[in-house]
Amino acid sequence: MFTSFVRNYPYIHLGLGLVGNMLFFVGSILFLDRFSAWHHAAILMFIVGSSGMLLGAIGKAVTELEAARRDRGSAYRGSAGASYNHAPGERSP
Repeated sequence: MFTSFVRNYPYIHLGLGLVGNMLFFVGSILFLDRFSAWHHAAILMFIVGSSGMLLGAIGKAVTELEAARRDRGSAYRGSAGASYNHAPGERSP
């Protein structure tokens, strides 16, 4: 279910990653001495931002792994009954 959700809605994990990166960047700026009154907000932005970046990376990894598994599976299914005396990717004689 999770993989189908991630596969069907790739823009969600992309958006989570982008928002996470933005929050992480803004949180970094708020740690400057000029914005010392905002340090609590900066900490929250770091936590939420890093969570968004992590979820975005997990979604991207799931999508990439599933695509690789699907490609690898279709390569094997396409060679049913073929001769195995040749290197992968070569045409059978």
